[in-house]
Amino acid sequence: MGPPGAGKGTQATRLADALSVPAISTGDIFRSNVAAGTPLGVQAQRYMNAGEYVPDSVTDAMLEARLDEPEAANGWLLDGYPRTVGQVAALEAVLEARSHRLNAVLVLTVDEEELVQRLAKRALTEGRADDTEEVIRRRQEVYRAQTAPLLESYEKRGLLTTVPGSGPVAKVTESLFEALSLSATRQP
Repeated sequence: MGPPGAGKGTQATRLADALSVPAISTGDIFRSNVAAGTPLGVQAQRYMNAGEYVPDSVTDAMLEARLDEPEAANGWLLDGYPRTVGQVAALEAVLEARSHRLNAVLVLTVDEEELVQRLAKRALTEGRADDTEEVIRRRQEVYRAQTAPLLESYEKRGLLTTVPGSGPVAKVTESLFEALSLSATRQP
């Protein structure tokens, strides 16, 4: 978890490769559904263009379908989900229905101005229309209001570990692996 631009996608891919599980990104799921013109993708596009969160019902349906794919049968790493209290409940229901549980919740922290700079640069290099400065700043506000409060819930459950997301990518990855080792020792 972490605010937009914190490096979740980069780090999720690195961790997932090392753990031999898929990195499941809601952003990738959204973009895939938008590109395919699915009904859920059309709904998601309106919200993405405005820098708002896609409604939980749309996000949850897309995520559940992705978790049911054969590639995810032996585990997965979520990137960008859950983002709202409703999504936490939906995730818990999906996990319970499959007799799974969360092993760890890692959150990357980065200074907001660095986040804006990162996302503006990404917009140029990757051609992401949804990464204008206005939308970037709005996404940071939405994160603070809707997602940051979830961290306390995971902390109370003993699942949360905070990792600085600034600095060399390899160093952040190393810190995440150290956090996973710590998380494994806290599990019942």
